[in-house]
Amino acid sequence: MTPRAKLTFFRVMAFLVGIFLLVLATHMVLRYGFDNDVLHWWPAPHGWFYMIYIVATALLGFELRWGMGKMVGVMLAGCVPFLSFWVEHRVSAQARDELAAREVREVAAGRLAA
Repeated sequence: MTPRAKLTFFRVMAFLVGIFLLVLATHMVLRYGFDNDVLHWWPAPHGWFYMIYIVATALLGFELRWGMGKMVGVMLAGCVPFLSFWVEHRVSAQARDELAAREVREVAAGRLAA
């Protein structure tokens, strides 16, 4: 998987987990606030998607050589409604910049070697 593909995978999963977390919060309000079980099936799919989000974060984090603290922080951002959207935006911008700088260095190194 290319570094750009890892970033895209992370962005898609962060967006989905953010949306799914909002639906989970709605489920909790309905269930415990209004005794309505209409979304009783929702926690399991949300959990599976969150696990995929953790994998996507780890793939991107290892690619960009993040420290464990940053990686775990980004993973935990997927547990707070709306925070996942903000973190995804910041992390994606930083990752795009870092990948672009890496590509420039690789092109410059290729030209110097030739």
